[in-house]
Amino acid sequence: MNDQPRRPQGKPYRRPQRDPVRILAFEALRAVGERDAYANLVLPALLRNAEEEAARKGRVFDRRDAALATELVYGTLRHQGTYDAIIAACVDRPLRDVDPPVLDVLALGAHQLLATRIPPHAAVSATVELARVVLGDGRAKFVNAVLRRISAHDLDAWLEQVAPPYDEDPEDHLAVVHAHPRWIVGALWDALGGSRAGIEDLLEADNARPEVTLVARPGRSTPDEIAGALPEGATEPGRWSPYALRLAEGGDPAAIDAVREGRAGVQDEGSQLVAAALAAAPLEGPDSRWLDGCAGPGGKAALLAALAAERGAALVAAEKQPHRAGLVRRALAGSPGTHQVVVADGTRPVWAPGSFDRVLVDVPCTGLGALRRRPEARWRRRPEDVAGFGPLQRSLLTEALNSVRVGGVVGYATCSPHLAETRAVVEDVLRAERAPAAELLDARPLFRGVPELGDGPDVQLWPHLHGTDAMYLALLRRTA
Repeated sequence: MNDQPRRPQGKPYRRPQRDPVRILAFEALRAVGERDAYANLVLPALLRNAEEEAARKGRVFDRRDAALATELVYGTLRHQGTYDAIIAACVDRPLRDVDPPVLDVLALGAHQLLATRIPPHAAVSATVELARVVLGDGRAKFVNAVLRRISAHDLDAWLEQVAPPYDEDPEDHLAVVHAHPRWIVGALWDALGGSRAGIEDLLEADNARPEVTLVARPGRSTPDEIAGALPEGATEPGRWSPYALRLAEGGDPAAIDAVREGRAGVQDEGSQLVAAALAAAPLEGPDSRWLDGCAGPGGKAALLAALAAERGAALVAAEKQPHRAGLVRRALAGSPGTHQVVVADGTRPVWAPGSFDRVLVDVPCTGLGALRRRPEARWRRRPEDVAGFGPLQRSLLTEALNSVRVGGVVGYATCSPHLAETRAVVEDVLRAERAPAAELLDARPLFRGVPELGDGPDVQLWPHLHGTDAMYLALLRRTA
């Protein structure tokens, strides 16, 4: 069916203008929506392709284009729930009856109108041109009509209309205003156990663009060495980890020699602190064998291997998925000391009980602590996912305790602050008859200089308090 509109006699048809930046952003959103892809994995390849295509045509796809495409993709994904509520107020049908590609174009337009400095007329015009290219002229007219309704108000005015009053329904109010599913708002609020200011600060931090943080792997590089090889102002010291270095906005880790050579890596400071805390936990007796029981993709394993080597200890890095075990091998390549990567299921250990002095299990979880980095995860996860991970998390912690010797230490870590994935798991395993006897250690002194760590003995980091992902760590010593 021809989607070209009828036009007055004598008026020539104008072909839509192809905008590489917005087409790229639309393709990324379609990959996330259709294939459950993650933007942080899809976007780099799309940016490379756009740069190569521009070069073939004698054009330039520069850093400003890449920055705009990245903002459009991540900004739209972060605020999708808010934009859906606003779009729903501007259409005459339920959103479920609007084709997903049309919704993606509308959300891209809404983000430009409500959250960027792009002039409204330019945002509408560019988005309608995108719609003509990817949807056809007929549906572009629908997009134009909806965007003009959205452009009638700014974001604050729209939120006044579409968000229920806080006093009537605080969770739904926060869900719409801060673009988080209601169930996640409730779960985070429970984990914080604090005030309205605390939850709003956390939700705002979840919607902020995360910094790029490097880890300088001990024995192979230092933050000072990396910073010294870069232009002044390109980096800042880490806040808490002695191995951390933060890149200035727009810094490209792939352009840094130490990263390309594996002497440093990209790693959130919270993950660095968790690995360092396990390595620093007080231990009596031998300290020669360490285990990373859920090692993929290898960031913590590489730091643990370096810290183990400083003490003459050996690291075994176990990963169930062969392709992820390959990533661990790559991360450990060139690491000092003795290390081994094995393809193994931490719930069915291939090593003898009591084989290790220190064990880390950074268990699979909902990832609610990394919503800054994977904004699409908040819309993809469901409450039942939390319960689905529970048996695996308990089994991994139980087998970690079986794998450590009496007197040895286990670190149970998650990148989720959900209480059902953190304290509930640890408490259940400590009470379980089939699990070895263990006691909780106070992990807080091992996070030196880090403020607001709560009552302990476990540690929960927060984006709004610490500038890290919401990493959780409990340290357990096996007692029998």
